[in-house]
Amino acid sequence: MILTDDRERVRFLKFATVGAIGSVIDIGVMNLLTHFLGMRLVYAGSISFMCAVFSNFTLNRYWTYPDSRSRPLMHQLGMFFLVNSIGIGIRIPTLHYAEPLMAQAFENMAHLSHATAESLAKNATLILAIGIVMIWNFFINRYWTYNDVD
Repeated sequence: MILTDDRERVRFLKFATVGAIGSVIDIGVMNLLTHFLGMRLVYAGSISFMCAVFSNFTLNRYWTYPDSRSRPLMHQLGMFFLVNSIGIGIRIPTLHYAEPLMAQAFENMAHLSHATAESLAKNATLILAIGIVMIWNFFINRYWTYNDVD
């Protein structure tokens, strides 16, 4: 159990650190694609998600769970990718439905310009989606993808 086992607590903190690095990659790529290429958030967020998944897999395999290499690399990547693909199934509706609500809230409650509210909403929506999906990813990956770790 995460709360009582020191090893699991450390793994969770490492997983969260890897997730934070992945989030920086995710948010950075999303902002580049939406601001400079004019891409819609759902598409940009999907591409940025893929960049973060590959980074997170590599860091988790070699740092968070270095003792979890009983499976071949591609098999474990496939498992990790499947978990994250389900995660994107959680993420896309969150991005799609939460962004307009957040943009409207930022514009109305904070009295921001439409462009500023929209930019803040994109980032706030992405952060919300990352948080929700991180919880899913940790538990499923820990007990399925990396279940060969004591």
